[in-house]
Amino acid sequence: MNFLAHIYLSGDNDLIKIGNFMADGIRGKQFEHFPEDVQKGILLHRFIDTYTDSHDIFRQSTKRLHEKYHHYAGVIVDILYDHFLAKNWTQYSDEKLESFINRFYRSLHDNYEILTEKTQDLMPYMIQRNWLLSYRTVEGIHQILTQMDRRSRNESKMQFASTELKEFYAEFEEEFTLFFEDIKKHAKEKLLLI
Repeated sequence: MNFLAHIYLSGDNDLIKIGNFMADGIRGKQFEHFPEDVQKGILLHRFIDTYTDSHDIFRQSTKRLHEKYHHYAGVIVDILYDHFLAKNWTQYSDEKLESFINRFYRSLHDNYEILTEKTQDLMPYMIQRNWLLSYRTVEGIHQILTQMDRRSRNESKMQFASTELKEFYAEFEEEFTLFFEDIKKHAKEKLLLI
């Protein structure tokens, strides 16, 4: 799962959302230096990643991309799944997507001092380009994949993955829908145990 799904699966607590959002850059036990709710978000992120990577439906989606994109297939599917969450947002939330995203951006500003340096550096660029809202369109996904491809020095070829998104759109959407119902339930249960 990518940024939007991680934030959504964190529930209503801003600090848990922030921890879940910035968890990728936090290794090992470094998470213990953060406030308790941020720690919960980081642990939830790790659970979601592990659960997702081993899930049969997610693996079915990655299989479709593996031959062309190799170990980047999982990263691509994470982003494609965020597209379907954004596109079908009203099925998952009563709050408008724009409002949900703006509240999250505000919480990043309000809690700036606890963000990792990497997150502080990323934040202005992300907000200015409104990455989370851009997931809603295929063109937005293409732009995100292109930016990520540049960061990998074009080795990943991710910029071309919007072709497969268009070609297998119905299959990816169906897989996302089934998978997301499952991860929602398990993330909620995990959050109660952390």
